[in-house]
Amino acid sequence: MASILVTGASGFIGMQLVDSLLRKKHRIFGTDNTPNGQIGLDQNYSFVQCDPTDKDSVSGIISSNNIDTVIHLANSVDNDLDSYITDNELKRAKLTDKYIYEAADKYAVKNFILLSTTYVYGAQKGREPIRETTSEKGSTNYCELKLTSEKYLMKAFKKSDTVPVIARVAPIYTAEYTQNLRDRVYDTKDDVGYFFNDGNYGFSFCCLYNFIDFCKGIIAVPSGRYDGIYNVCDTEIITAKQILDYERDHNRIGAIVQKASGFSLGFNKAKARTDYRYFDPSATFQNWRIDNTKARRICPMKWTLSNTK
Repeated sequence: MASILVTGASGFIGMQLVDSLLRKKHRIFGTDNTPNGQIGLDQNYSFVQCDPTDKDSVSGIISSNNIDTVIHLANSVDNDLDSYITDNELKRAKLTDKYIYEAADKYAVKNFILLSTTYVYGAQKGREPIRETTSEKGSTNYCELKLTSEKYLMKAFKKSDTVPVIARVAPIYTAEYTQNLRDRVYDTKDDVGYFFNDGNYGFSFCCLYNFIDFCKGIIAVPSGRYDGIYNVCDTEIITAKQILDYERDHNRIGAIVQKASGFSLGFNKAKARTDYRYFDPSATFQNWRIDNTKARRICPMKWTLSNTK
């Protein structure tokens, strides 16, 4: 049994992760600025309601409880941030990163897992899968936030016994949460789903349970250096046609139209920088295939759109 601190524990990802770790009988310490329904249901779960920037509360958990692993989900979209990332979110993330990395190093935390994003790669050209060594071309505020967090993390633990793990996670989905999938195939202006040509182009996503299995794999690693960046995503892409068929089968989408590949839905550069969910349809046929070979050494990435729950 490990002692694990999960920041952002009341977020969408956080609650599912905490539940899975508790079923493995780990001792969990959760923090978030909002409470959640898991509080008081399991004797192995302790929760502190506080802001991510609350140095005394979060550092106090690390210093007093012999924490083995920190899973840092706070300040992440799809967990507890709104889709609009402003300068305020950038500043708050920097404040949080500085003290939490220092505390983890000082009190000999074994592993530190940072939730980052594959969006840092931006739109890539060519057909080669996007690997951890691929250049980062993301130009949004959220990419800046996560790349800064990654940089601080690797610097903080450069000479430390704490193993820093950066999980660059593709956009998350489950059977019921498919917003990230829909963002690639839905025209909000006309309120219709759409696909180009035959719809057999696709994107890399991450079933939530693949990320959870990855975290459990890192926790279970007995020894050795396994630090660095991992692309965490499904092994296969999900095509536009698969997304539309899935949403239609679950009665979550109405009209669907086919459009020529040269069709443009319009692009707002300023909105794209601040809005995590804003997708430029002209980038549809760029390379969005993420390579997860390195992460599959930690866990099999067995979850797909067809077997998620």
